[in-house]
Amino acid sequence: MKKFAAFALSLSLVVPALAACGGGGSTAPAGGGTSTSTPGAAVKQEVVFNAKSEPPDLNPLTSTDTTSFWIMDHLGEGLYTKDKDGNPVLGTAKEVKLSDDKLKYTFILRDDAKWTNGEPVTAEDFAYTFMKHIDPATASTTAYLLYYIKGAEAYNKGTGKAEDVGIKAVDEKTLEIELVAPTSYFDKMLATRYWHPINKKAAEANPKWAANADSYISNGAYKLVSWKHDSELVIEKNENFWNKDDVKMDKITWKMVNDATTSYQMYKSGELDFNKEMSSDILAQAKSSPDYKSVPYYGTYMYMFNVTKEPFTNKKVRRAFAMSVDRKALTEMVSQGGETPAYSMVPRGAITPSGKDFREEGGDYFKEDFEEAKKLLAEGMQEEGWSTLPEVTLMYNTDESHKKIAQAMQEMFKKNLGVEVKMTNQEWKVYLDTTRQKNYQMGRMGWVGQISDPAFNLDYYLGDSPNNRTGWVNKDYDALNMAAKVEQDPNKRMELLHKAEEILMDDMPFIPVYHYQQNYLVKPGLEGLTYPVNAFPSARWATKK
Repeated sequence: MKKFAAFALSLSLVVPALAACGGGGSTAPAGGGTSTSTPGAAVKQEVVFNAKSEPPDLNPLTSTDTTSFWIMDHLGEGLYTKDKDGNPVLGTAKEVKLSDDKLKYTFILRDDAKWTNGEPVTAEDFAYTFMKHIDPATASTTAYLLYYIKGAEAYNKGTGKAEDVGIKAVDEKTLEIELVAPTSYFDKMLATRYWHPINKKAAEANPKWAANADSYISNGAYKLVSWKHDSELVIEKNENFWNKDDVKMDKITWKMVNDATTSYQMYKSGELDFNKEMSSDILAQAKSSPDYKSVPYYGTYMYMFNVTKEPFTNKKVRRAFAMSVDRKALTEMVSQGGETPAYSMVPRGAITPSGKDFREEGGDYFKEDFEEAKKLLAEGMQEEGWSTLPEVTLMYNTDESHKKIAQAMQEMFKKNLGVEVKMTNQEWKVYLDTTRQKNYQMGRMGWVGQISDPAFNLDYYLGDSPNNRTGWVNKDYDALNMAAKVEQDPNKRMELLHKAEEILMDDMPFIPVYHYQQNYLVKPGLEGLTYPVNAFPSARWATKK
């Protein structure tokens, strides 16, 4: 089989903010949040969230961040969608047929599937979307997520032709997709926002269709009705949605308040119905509030090393930095959100065929050892011929919680390793571009698997993954991941992934800090929010009492 190292198993995502938040306080309504009503009057089915910042990109072809994903998950629907429990169920497709060799999928679209402008959703819209996603001219950093499709990787890399890609609109309501290899979890992938369709007519008429509310067209439960950039975004129930009777919340508003303390105060005053942005110093008191809710989040908070820049070109130096971080103190005294200290890439939550957790099977790959860390640092410096360690700068995206984590790690590097580290920060959108260009030495990042499967975490570090900002490439690691993608024996597949993680954790192109836990504040009376393990809450089935 031809090599396709970037045939990535991940539908993972980049996380811009800590998963630690929470609080409590007054439930008195005010501002644009919890609405007042006279006795006996119907409660408006409207909810106000805080997106924290401007969503960078609401186009399914190019979006990569969780802020945008939160909104897009309400706006779009793929061939499959997710039910309340996060399980894949048929969405825009009403029927699917699978060939005997499990390579060809034939989807029949719903007759009443429509865009927000009332036009029918067609098979050609889906075919156009998928082809546009992998078109080299689009330059999408998530195109690799469609490499499951026959010919997609070659076309995306410029070595194949468009006509050889296994995507075909047979007629207005029939779509065929042919895969490279049988993929048992293909339905789960199709249920993610990376496979949402875009309106062909609108996209061809206006390449910037996703930049404003007046040009945005979607096919999901909600429609985008207002977007005041850097201030507020509003969506409302889509009257053209085929399953509109299943949509309970009529209106969702996202404020864009970056300051965690301000966000908390807005929640207390009633301007927000829900809050996920909380500084760690308030979290302790928030936990005693009846509004507090804590849920698992399938991801890892980490610091990436740029292995192409000194001193992190040396493996021993990288390991020394990783071993000098006191994760127990950091999670209990700084982040305080119930996070689990991380000594691996894959978090808990992925169950193997044996019935055990993948993390339980693999165990930890290292432990804190400050004396050993100093020894490794000295050995690494000697190997490189450095009498003085090259200057180190730690970078993070602007956020009070990230700042506190960075300050704590800065102090640990000084105390436990004897290294003075500088700090710098950038706004999220700029930060993504800076790290993508590898203009950093050590940088904060988060990674959440869109499916609770170890491969959806490990593929972050594939050599040609556009999400791998470290410059680290290991052919054995790539080969093991490639083999796991096509391995049909589930037990052998897990063995390959364990071996891959062993290589990753031996070379250590990053510092695993902790595995996430999400902490929220939810107003009394707001019921039915769903809490996916790999996304922010959905309000589709929520109601206000």
